[in-house]
Order: sequence, then C-alpha cells, then structure tokens
Amino acid sequence: MKNVFNLRIILALTLSLAMFSCKKSSSSKNSSRATGWNINDKNGGFQYNTNFKEQETAPGLVFIEGGTFTMGKVQDDVMHDWNNSPNQQHVQSFYMDETEVTNMMYLEYLDWIKRVYPPDDPNFRLIYDGALPDTLVWRNRLGYAEMMTENYLRHPGYAEYPVVGVSWIQAVEFANWRTDRVNEMYLQDAGYLKRDSHLTDTSADSNFNTDTYITAPTETFGGNEEVLKGGKRKARTDAEGNEINVYASRETGVISPKYRLPSEAEWEYAALGMSELRNYNTYRGRKKYPWNGQYTRSGKRKSRGDQLANFKQGKGDYGGIAGWSDDGADITAQVMSYEANDYGLYDMAGNVAEWVADVYRPIVDDEFNDFNYYRGNVYTKNAINDDGTVKIVTPEEVVYDTLSNGKLVARNLPGEILQVPVDENETYLRTNFDTSDNRNYRDGDARSSRYYNESFDEEETANTRKMYNSPKHNIERDSSGNLIKEYDKSNDRTSLINDKVRVYKGGSWKDRDYWLDPAQRRFFPQDMATDYIGFRCAMSRVGSKSKGKNKTKN
Repeated sequence: MKNVFNLRIILALTLSLAMFSCKKSSSSKNSSRATGWNINDKNGGFQYNTNFKEQETAPGLVFIEGGTFTMGKVQDDVMHDWNNSPNQQHVQSFYMDETEVTNMMYLEYLDWIKRVYPPDDPNFRLIYDGALPDTLVWRNRLGYAEMMTENYLRHPGYAEYPVVGVSWIQAVEFANWRTDRVNEMYLQDAGYLKRDSHLTDTSADSNFNTDTYITAPTETFGGNEEVLKGGKRKARTDAEGNEINVYASRETGVISPKYRLPSEAEWEYAALGMSELRNYNTYRGRKKYPWNGQYTRSGKRKSRGDQLANFKQGKGDYGGIAGWSDDGADITAQVMSYEANDYGLYDMAGNVAEWVADVYRPIVDDEFNDFNYYRGNVYTKNAINDDGTVKIVTPEEVVYDTLSNGKLVARNLPGEILQVPVDENETYLRTNFDTSDNRNYRDGDARSSRYYNESFDEEETANTRKMYNSPKHNIERDSSGNLIKEYDKSNDRTSLINDKVRVYKGGSWKDRDYWLDPAQRRFFPQDMATDYIGFRCAMSRVGSKSKGKNKTKN
C-alpha cells in the first residue's frame, strides 16, 4: 500500500515538472532574451515568426548545398584561352531550376504581360514587344528553318523544350516577374491577399510587386483594400484597437527571396555535381562533365552507348544516325530527356547553353574575393518623393531603353519602385564599396588600366588607351522619332569586351563536346539573342547551410 502511495507521489511530481518545463519552454520561445517582454503579444508590441523552420523550396527549384570547389578548367587548355584558370572558390547554399526555362513557362509570362499591359494600347505595346523572344534567330542564310521560326516558341509540340531567342535582359525580367507571381501566390495562401486577385483584380494600375509590398504595402494593387485585406486571415487588434499583422513583412517568413540568374560560380558548381567526389572538406577537381567519367556515352549496362547529352557530335552530325547511336535530338531536346546530375539538375551540359548573371572579363579575380564570386554589382536604392514616400512607377511614367540593335525595352513597369544609383549618402567612409557601378572594379576602369598614373585623363584617352576599347555603334532618334543607326567603322578597336557583355556557360545542341565542360566560359552581348542560348533561374538560400540540419557538424 505504501509503495502504491509513493508511486502516486512520484507520478504527480513528474507530471508537475513536465508541465512546468513545457510552460517554461513555451514562455521562453515567445519572450525576448533581450528584454524579457513577450513576442507576438496579442496586445501588440514586437511581432516575429518564432515558428519558422526553414526556407520553403520555391516552384521549379532544387536545393544545392554550398561548399568549396575548384572553379575553372582543370583539363588541358588546348585552345589557350587562358580565361578560366583554376582557382578555389566557396559558394553559399542556393536553389536552382531543375530544368532550363521552357517555352511553356515563358509563354505564361507573355500571357500575363498581354493581359495586364494589353499591346493594343499604344502606351503598353512596347512592353509586350520588348518581352517577346526573337524567333528569327533560327534563320540561316543557307539553311531552311522557317518551321522553327514559326512554331518553336508556341506550338504544343515544343512546350517542354527550352526557350531560346531570349536576351540576357529578357531573362532577368522573366526572373523578376516570376518572383512577384510566386510571392503573390504565397501571400494568397497565407491569407494576406484576396484569393484569385491575380485573376480578378490585376491591371496596369493595380498589380503586385514584391519590393513595393515590403516597402509600401498600401501602394500595392493601387491601394485596393479589398485585395490587401480580403484574405482569409482574421484581423488582430492591439490594446488600443489598432489592427496589427495586416501585411506580411520579411519577419513573417512568408515572402520568398527573389528568383534571379545564377552567378557563374554558382552555375559551374551546380553543373559539376560533385557531391560524391569529396576529399576531406573540399571537392576534388579533375571532373570533365556533369556526369562521372571521361566520355559522353553511358557505361551502364541498360543504357550502354547512349549519349548523355544533346550536342553536335561532328561536322554535319547533330544527332547521330537515325535509329542507331542517336542522341534523340537534332536541335534542342525536351527537358529531362537525359539523366540528371548528382544534384538533380537536368541538361547542365548540352541542349542549350545558359545565361549567367556575370559581366564577362578574361579573369576571375580570386585574389580579391573567393566567396560567392560575382562581377556585375550595380547598387541602387529606392527613389524618394518630396514628402518622404517611395516613388511608385505609374503607367504614364514607364521609361524605355534603346538597345544596341535599336529595339526598345521597358526599364521599369507600373507598380514597381523607381530605382536610382546609390550616392555618397550610402558610400561615405565605407570600406567595402564606394560607387554604384562595380562592373569594372579592378579590371576595366581607369584605376585598373596600365596607363593609370597621377596625370591620367580619362576623357582625353577614352577612345585610344582605354583597357576595353570595344566598338561603339551609334543609336539615336531624330526630331521625328525615326531611328538613326550608324556602325562604328573605326580601325582602332581592339576588343569586343565591354560592360554589356555577359557570360554564358555550358555547351549547346550546336556545340562539340569540348564545350560541355562546365568550366568553359564564353560571352555574348546582353541585349542580343541566339538559337542556342537559354537560361534557368536560381534563388539564394536563407538560414542554415544544410537543408533540414540546423546543428553544427564537426
């Protein structure tokens, strides 16, 4: 009897301690370690998502755990380009599209633009025209390709083929649009926005932009409160009756980081797929293709002899002999036609080459930086009105840029926050940057030139002694608005490199296997397109380096 009594006392004490520890744990999670005050108090005060686990994988992406690797060509440089010398880099964890952006994905983008900015409206016609891929890239002076010119982009037979004819500028604009549409979906699902508002309430005067929503949420959708407060979330009020948590902020964890083009270092790291080639805490080099081995054909018993990518096998040989030794494609191939690499990424060799974010330079300046390397930073900030509010672009204020080929593209779209270069307010006494445009840093600007000295006159020597003396074709409009095009006929030009040429990586259906090496790098003008360059998007990882693992490993 006594033993039963003692057992009951022990059980009661155990339950009490458990309840106390749970209460303490719960309380500590929702109270500040800085002040002791409650977080997310129903009466107001500091609001923060204390239940956030990790970043949700956005549509179309796969996770790439970052690490250290040898960037650059580790095979013999038979072409003697000397523009991809091996160097050790560290890449942060990120996400990348499982496949190249397809025709159907891009057509969804065009459909949205056509609905929101109708091209039959003279104010918006150039927005739609500027987003259209150049289907004429398929034409060949001595080849018949009108079938691709007319059908490749829109016919369902090519729906899951990679989009081509897209310039670097157009690829960036697609990524920006994709960011807004995904975050719009997330906010609808979380109850912050009215359900289906992207279909029923979206127009040129009323649409969603991620940066605008974060900075000035009441300006999104043209200030339409029916959309902004029409979600399924129940309104909360503080002790004074004021509404709180009406709009999602970064602190909620609901808003996703932006889709963007991958950096060259990220793309090369992801293409190599070296997760099985670890040596202590670094990845070994000597990897020639996104797959293991030194050959382009499969060595597996079931698929022995099959090509592992879509590329040009020899002169006049774009796919092998029909029915035998065939890689399954003569132009591009449907995405996922070949095996993925160890990261789960398809077509990181062959099919189409891909735009990356970087401005091209013959060197990778690892002496200055070996962490998340990227050349192309142009820092901007929000434009501010006289009353201190951010300046939102209206349909009447869209600015267009004239490209080197004479085409016009919208620099900004209605609903976005106007961006201006950073100035001394942001750069004064900083040690990490001192100018808005850093594309030339340590390679290409006056301070980098071999002619730089105390008496260097950049204006006087701009055309004769500049490091990258590329052609400057003249594009301007006369008083009637007619376009005047003048070729640069100078005989003194020494390079095709300037601040508007971008890196593209990977071989294509038009390339020999030499270009399938992920270390290979080439460049092309950012405002032009071809029939062999496509793209895929990436997204930065927030939080822990490893997915699902928050504890530090030894």
